[in-house]
Amino acid sequence: MKGQVVHFEIPADNVQRATEFYKKTFEWHIDAVPAMDYSMIRTTESDGEGMPKSPGAINGGMGKRSDSLAHPVVTILVEDIDAAGKLITQHGGKVTVPKQSIGEMGFIGYFKDTEGNTIGLFQMASK
Repeated sequence: MKGQVVHFEIPADNVQRATEFYKKTFEWHIDAVPAMDYSMIRTTESDGEGMPKSPGAINGGMGKRSDSLAHPVVTILVEDIDAAGKLITQHGGKVTVPKQSIGEMGFIGYFKDTEGNTIGLFQMASK
């Protein structure tokens, strides 16, 4: 199964304080998503759907620090989170947050690799 890094997440104890820090320090655009208690981060010029226009650039998000978001996380795009979970387990990793809907955007999940790192998974919604 192929996968590319498409997103990052930054945990924050105080999301407002962290938002101000990243806006002032790196001039990132950060928009709250109240229904999700989450903020979307645009690090680069993006299209109308929030996708970076520059090749290789990624955008991200910020959420309240939790068990599943205790440290910065990179997120990998996969075709099927359930299939990825089987491969992760088969190769020594552990699914920590199974597939969850994030509305019309698609699905997310988290796993720990063989080194204990938390990594995110993203599956696009079917169009």
